[in-house]
Amino acid sequence: MKNITKWLEIIEIRTASNNSEKLDRALESLIESFRDGQNQGKIRIYRCYAVHSDFSIHLLHKSKKPDTSGSELGHHLAASLKEFGLLNHQVWHEMKYNLKTI
Repeated sequence: MKNITKWLEIIEIRTASNNSEKLDRALESLIESFRDGQNQGKIRIYRCYAVHSDFSIHLLHKSKKPDTSGSELGHHLAASLKEFGLLNHQVWHEMKYNLKTI
């Protein structure tokens, strides 16, 4: 596949500590719907080791051109998770460098 760009959506959420179990269940449900759908790409969810109420959801995509405003799935996740706390949604694209291991 020529001219394919790898891009990443990151949805960060900081929730109140009393909301984190509810958010855990919501994330589990959202992951199941992601698996059931016809979505391409990968999804990874991280929880901050030091601050257990901080989560980071990474959606990895490959396409001819990145969607600079985010994917449909990314917008759906962001809208669904907004109720849990402060949310940040960003789109990043992979840089093409010929780097050697240091």
